Amino acid sequence: MPLLGKAVVAMWWDVIPAQRPEFEDWHSHEHFRERLSIPGFLRASRWAIASGGDAFFVMYELAAVEALTSEHYLARLDNPTPWSVRMMPHHRNMVRSLCAITLTYGGGIPRSMATVRLSPRAGVARALLDGLREMLPKAPELPGMTGAHLLQTQARKPVMPMTAEQRIRGGDAAADWILLVGGYDSQALAEFVSSQLNAKALVAAGAQPESVSALYDLRYAMTSLDL
Repeated sequence: MPLLGKAVVAMWWDVIPAQRPEFEDWHSHEHFRERLSIPGFLRASRWAIASGGDAFFVMYELAAVEALTSEHYLARLDNPTPWSVRMMPHHRNMVRSLCAITLTYGGGIPRSMATVRLSPRAGVARALLDGLREMLPKAPELPGMTGAHLLQTQARKPVMPMTAEQRIRGGDAAADWILLVGGYDSQALAEFVSSQLNAKALVAAGAQPESVSALYDLRYAMTSLDL
């Protein structure tokens, strides 16, 4: 899927099964449309954990990093709709990262997406980046695969105050580096992650040992042109 633009809002959270039908209704029919009406927001996609659990991965692709601090985006974060106010407390274990796209390879929208959250060890970030720069371009050419990307979370300076949406959720955690690997064959994708991006391989490449990976299936995607 080559990622659109230069930046991404990457998010993970859980939704209990009883709340899921309304959540997906709200997210598809109000929230995506609201976000994609903001200048610079290009594409939105929602992915459900492939194991059938409660977890979701959501991604907004943006024209530029500056969209993350635009008055239009901040106005929406501080003025949630009544439906959003009702839904935000159901976003459990929220991880939300505002990212620059560092590497992006491949094309199309995949059926499945693996996300890997990691951090470099002190002093070896360059070596880790170089290793990923060598590995990721090859992934989309493998059977069953379509794309591979690296995002890096951007620290805001000065630190922005907590938004109204964050206050409703009780605050958010953040990721550091994020690998996204997509494919049309979920088994091939899972095998690539388990062999090439497992915790041992990432540590050997320069990552800290506490990486978090999961496989998701696409639920819905739309672009700003669909509005």
